[in-house]
Amino acid sequence: MTGDVRWGILGTAHIAAGSFLPALREAGGGRPACVASRTAAAAETFAAAHGIERSVEGYDVLLADPEIDAVYVPLPNAVHRRWTEAALEAGKAVLCEKPLCGTVEDTEAVLATARRTGSLLWEAFVFPFHRQMARVRELLEGGAVGELREIQSSFHFLLTNPANIRMSRELEGGSLQDVGCYPIRLARLLFEDEAERGRASAVWADSGVDVEMTGELSFSGERRLLFSCGFRRSDDTFTRLMCTGGRIHLTNAFHPEAGDTIEVLTDGGRQVEPAAAESHSFTAAIRHIHAVLGGEEEPRHLAVDEALGNAQAIDALLRSARAA
Repeated sequence: MTGDVRWGILGTAHIAAGSFLPALREAGGGRPACVASRTAAAAETFAAAHGIERSVEGYDVLLADPEIDAVYVPLPNAVHRRWTEAALEAGKAVLCEKPLCGTVEDTEAVLATARRTGSLLWEAFVFPFHRQMARVRELLEGGAVGELREIQSSFHFLLTNPANIRMSRELEGGSLQDVGCYPIRLARLLFEDEAERGRASAVWADSGVDVEMTGELSFSGERRLLFSCGFRRSDDTFTRLMCTGGRIHLTNAFHPEAGDTIEVLTDGGRQVEPAAAESHSFTAAIRHIHAVLGGEEEPRHLAVDEALGNAQAIDALLRSARAA
């Protein structure tokens, strides 16, 4: 395709306004062409507030629009399958919020649809596209810290509203699905492997979702991820990469901002460098999608290649935590 990528947004979620749209503008090469909501009033209000060209009532109306090239899906987890499949069937490129789906079965179904239709699908783990991850892999592959043996990673924030969709079991919420999925994706990326087994323990809300979880995923070669996640304490995204010749500390492995750092510690001393390359976390991923649709790059980190392992690991950890 030529010209700007014309994006449609399904829903008026906060993450669309706070993360996706600022990054779309920073990335260049695309524009927010339309937003859909279940009501015309909600769509109109959101479009006016965020500089979106058009608004429509109904997600299916947006998907039927031939003027839309790509679709962002920031809807609740429980409806990711329905609307991601519909977007793929409509021939759109799709960026779906993580997790791609709340169950292994739904994940497999969506990936099958992506393969059958040939439509491009990304799960919105954007940190693999960051300069920080390229730098970490450079350090690991260059032997600066030796072999990576263990990852210790946390992702927490304080959630006080019991009506938040993350607290709904029916909407497939919970801390593991919302933020614990990030350390899992990181471990699979850096170990270049799938988890062999997992164990976890959790604190459960009355609604039936986990509000806090700690656990371990084992990988081949006696490597491991130790993680914690939850909604019951202040922001924490710290990660340690423990290696045979040193360690790497990341103040924010997933959404680095100005002030976040990569710290390398070895017997030779301590080295600190900035982590963030863009102002917004989604920017590098959106820029890549634009380049793919423009024929300038081959697609990387497609969901058909990478999403199922996360869903399987999440399922194993939830089963373990419920049995504990």
